[in-house]
Amino acid sequence: MEPADGEWHRLHPLTPLARSGRVVPALVLGFVISSAHTNGGKSSGQGYILIAFGVISAVVGFIHWMVTRWRIEGDTLRIETGLIRRDSRRLPLARIQAVDIFRPLLARVLGISELRIRLAGSGSTDGKLAYLAESEAIAVRGILLGQRHEPDGVTIDTPERPMATVTTGRLVGSVLLSVVSIVLIGTVGTLLVLDHFAPRAATAAAGVLAVYLFSFASVMWRRLSGQYHFEAVEAPEGLRIRRGLLQTVSETIPYGRIQAVRQVQPFLWRPLGWCRLEVDIAGATRRNQRGEGTGVVRKSLLPVGTRHDSWHMIVRLLGGPAPDRTPPPRKARLKAPLSYHFLSAGHDDTHAVCVTGRLNKETTWVPLEKCQSIRRVQGPVQRLLGLATVHVDVAGKSTHAEFRDRTVEESDHLVGRLSELSRQARRHPEPPPAGRGRPESPGVPAGWYADPSGRHAWRFWSGEHWTEHVGDGGTAGIDPPHPS
Repeated sequence: MEPADGEWHRLHPLTPLARSGRVVPALVLGFVISSAHTNGGKSSGQGYILIAFGVISAVVGFIHWMVTRWRIEGDTLRIETGLIRRDSRRLPLARIQAVDIFRPLLARVLGISELRIRLAGSGSTDGKLAYLAESEAIAVRGILLGQRHEPDGVTIDTPERPMATVTTGRLVGSVLLSVVSIVLIGTVGTLLVLDHFAPRAATAAAGVLAVYLFSFASVMWRRLSGQYHFEAVEAPEGLRIRRGLLQTVSETIPYGRIQAVRQVQPFLWRPLGWCRLEVDIAGATRRNQRGEGTGVVRKSLLPVGTRHDSWHMIVRLLGGPAPDRTPPPRKARLKAPLSYHFLSAGHDDTHAVCVTGRLNKETTWVPLEKCQSIRRVQGPVQRLLGLATVHVDVAGKSTHAEFRDRTVEESDHLVGRLSELSRQARRHPEPPPAGRGRPESPGVPAGWYADPSGRHAWRFWSGEHWTEHVGDGGTAGIDPPHPS
């Protein structure tokens, strides 16, 4: 059901049950502990306290439902709530950056969903509608995000395009090949061996390490349950990600807030050809690094996938093959002996890219139109070697591309050239993927698209015809014309 403009609406009638149901596990655990302490004897009254607490939670949930209402007033979403102190929030649709749909386990059973709304320049949730019917939540998200994009000519009715999925087997394998899993498995194996030879020592060690083992196991479980059934699709308002086992999440990453894209190839994944793709988002804070909420700076675009999957997403988001990269001079090996084998960087008219890392190889792409500053940094060791590092900074304290350990002459040239290209990129920004259209349609702008001949991954469309410029696996090349 699509809500009418200007009419007041209430949350779903099952909202009190969903809100009070969140305390049920704690109440059950408390009741079990209370029963165990009584040893089957007369109740100490703790059971009645737990029951009273449950009743109070249900009453509070019902009152919250009664005093909460919302409506769309033209170009503003208005949410009112509160019994003693009234809270009325007005969220301008033009400033809405993302609308995520969360479905906790109990909400999924009841067929309802929670909307979390974020505004520009904020990393936390600015408004919540918990809970709505699933169909109503999808319709409201379409209205909130669709109106924001209508001035650009992109409507919410544009169909989604699948980009990447993660199979369960690959997800389990990536978790098992993580440092946390190896430490956990190694520690448990050591305790089992120690238990065979010295049971008392094994028991004492297990008691000391129990908290750490539980923490490691919870990290593994959160990643498995949080990234289960991961699916990324290309939507009009941004890249939409769906994931989750017990709690499902449907979050949207707007194209305009993408500051940088990072491909990480962990040491243990490289023999299998796996990598992880991450994105840095503008306006977020570093709170809630677990990745379950909307306040993280860095989000996962692809938890684990092949380099081909990663390259496909990068091309669609950034619009072309990676720029040619060059390594630093050989004397940079004296300053960075452990990372020199990975160091390289390059740029074209619209993007800067760099590769860094020691054990884990990291490749970072930064759109020049997002550039906030360009810095040339020269440390004491670099001064002795005649080297310097050029930083291309975007929004975020740790978000940048680095031309690391370049000669002073090259660094000075990069500062001037990248500054000029950044100004040009801001004057002529790249259209979002949803607005690039398809080469089969007339008037489609020039850009990189899937090669219709099938001989390569990507081919450049000039705006009128296909060219001989092609791309495969991050490398651009020339494909001579083939006779038909």
